Amino acid sequence: MRILDIYINGFGKFHGRNLTFSNGLNIVYGKNEAGKSTIHTFIRGMLFGIERQRGRASRNDLYTKFEPWENSGTYEGQIRLEHKEHIYRIERTFQKNKKEFKIVDETAGREIEPTKAFLDDLLSGLSETTYINTVSISQLKSATDEGMVSELKNYIANLNNTGSLALNVTKATTFLKSQKKELESQMVPEAARTYTSLLSEIRNTEKEISSPEFENQINEFQKLREDVKTSLEEHQKEKEELIKKVARGKQVLSSNQFTDQDSINTYTQKAQDNFDDYTNAKEVSSKKPRKVFSVLSLILATALLCGVGGLYYLGESNYFTANYGLDLLFLMSIFMGAAIIFYLIGLLLFLKLKQSQKDMEMSAKVLQEILSRHLGSGDISTEAMRAFQSRMAEFTRLCSAVIKSEAAVIQKQTELTELQQKQENCGSTIEKQQKSQWELERKLEHLSSCKTQAEGLKHILEENDRIREEVSAIDLALETMTNLSSSIRDSFGLYLNRAASDLIKGITGGIYTSMSVDENLNVFLNTKTKLVPLEQVSSGTMDQVYLALRLAAATLIQEGEERMPMIFDDSFVLYDDDRLRTALKWLINAYSDQIIIFTCHQREAQLLTANLIPYHLIEI
Repeated sequence: MRILDIYINGFGKFHGRNLTFSNGLNIVYGKNEAGKSTIHTFIRGMLFGIERQRGRASRNDLYTKFEPWENSGTYEGQIRLEHKEHIYRIERTFQKNKKEFKIVDETAGREIEPTKAFLDDLLSGLSETTYINTVSISQLKSATDEGMVSELKNYIANLNNTGSLALNVTKATTFLKSQKKELESQMVPEAARTYTSLLSEIRNTEKEISSPEFENQINEFQKLREDVKTSLEEHQKEKEELIKKVARGKQVLSSNQFTDQDSINTYTQKAQDNFDDYTNAKEVSSKKPRKVFSVLSLILATALLCGVGGLYYLGESNYFTANYGLDLLFLMSIFMGAAIIFYLIGLLLFLKLKQSQKDMEMSAKVLQEILSRHLGSGDISTEAMRAFQSRMAEFTRLCSAVIKSEAAVIQKQTELTELQQKQENCGSTIEKQQKSQWELERKLEHLSSCKTQAEGLKHILEENDRIREEVSAIDLALETMTNLSSSIRDSFGLYLNRAASDLIKGITGGIYTSMSVDENLNVFLNTKTKLVPLEQVSSGTMDQVYLALRLAAATLIQEGEERMPMIFDDSFVLYDDDRLRTALKWLINAYSDQIIIFTCHQREAQLLTANLIPYHLIEI
């Protein structure tokens, strides 16, 4: 496969830029900061895509680093490739909210489904990782210190042991162990116990809030309180009406000098007694025999007194003394006593008659006053007494009504007290209900919090399970790596060492003929006379060994007849002119497919021109 051209329509500093490549060797020249690494990364992105990382990793990932400087809404491009006599155009849009990926077979004139099988064939079976570690070579990291020696040893050991350029057995083992430790540190051992405790707390809280105590009856009690309030107002009005009725009744009674039923009864009895006295006195006064007898008694008493005077005048010559021999004094005593008796009888009868008349007048006066007050007329008669008694019966009924009204007032007051107590009970119950609802809300908040915590712990438990699975997978990976390491070394590693040895001989100009690695992963370069430890060679030679290993790995790993272009990004900055000349000649002979060299120096082009080596120059 070879790259024909690229079109950058928004990538880093480039917008609307087109570059064309030819077969064989391509030199892309540009000064520092001209955008060589941007074009290099663009090619990689067009082949494998660019995914934006999440979280903090997104701040410095490739997506963010190479977002367009201008017109950020256009983050896309095209690359045209030739593969197995077909020309393909890959179009990609990297924008996170409108990603697009399309492959067009220009030769066949149709769009190709970008299946994994097709992409594996197009990219010679390379993944992005193997691409980065083989045919895509950035500036070499060599330096005259132990760092490069360690890096080469790890790289060689990795290739020798695994045959995969994405893994470093030593680093991978260390990494997996550190990952295991990190994963174990992320586990929350107390999560299960806390989760169980929270579930128990949730069950208990749900049981509590389902009890009748927390049943919301505020509306019912508020309605009941309103009904009680209405009833209170009605009872209060009825009570006030009754009080007014009692007051009016008592006013009527009071205006008639009555206070209660006893006063009415006493008054009625008094009237009756006066009427009876009046009637009796009238009857007594109206009897003539009594008057006659009284007069006769007085007349007889007077006659007897006259007889006493006569006897005294006659002396012993009176009839009775003279004829019957009665003593004069005796006779005078008899006549005087009888006179006195008759006089007293007449006087008593007269006085009694006078008293009866007086009593009749007094009774009449009282009756007239009573009847005048209540009947409007002072006429004394049986009919008037009947009317008076009827009037008193009305007062009796009024007094009874007042008594009943007073009893009703007391009853209403009792009912009012009960209603007020009921109203207070409703208020107290509503207050309790409000407290219960507040407590219910608090418990619901607690329940929600517990459920939220439980849900969070559920995720933690799931995460714990996931971590345990990952830890188990890491343990299995470590065991698998240990078991397979030796067998892989005997297969791929043997071919890699052989291919790298052939390439080392060419790139070093025959100074070193081969490379060997002992059981302790110590690397030696072989000369015709001795083995030279890698630590003793120059940094330039280390670069050459590294390049030879990369090329050997690229040759062995790529599948099919066509191989990916070999891309170098300022990879020869530490080479001197002789070593660079040797490397370029060797590279053209060792890798017959397309080669693209990004450089900030003009000496590659000058050396190629001087040595009559054909190349295609692209200046940016």
